Amino acid sequence: MKRKPPVSPEPLIAPEIIEGAKRSLEMDRIKPVVKCSVCGAEATANANEQLCWVCRRLKISAWRDVEQQMPAQE
Repeated sequence: MKRKPPVSPEPLIAPEIIEGAKRSLEMDRIKPVVKCSVCGAEATANANEQLCWVCRRLKISAWRDVEQQMPAQE
């Protein structure tokens, strides 16, 4: 029994859409990489302080700890 040759399927996604997606990915990669001032990891370039998300969360949690300890000292 002979097998039928595979039928070449039509592309599911239009080539214009694929090209647009590739261009948008390239635009995302062009963003300048900023290093975190604390640990040296990648940080967001648009922030006032150059902190990565981990250091930013640690800073916020440290502020909360200080605020909670203030009334206990009085």
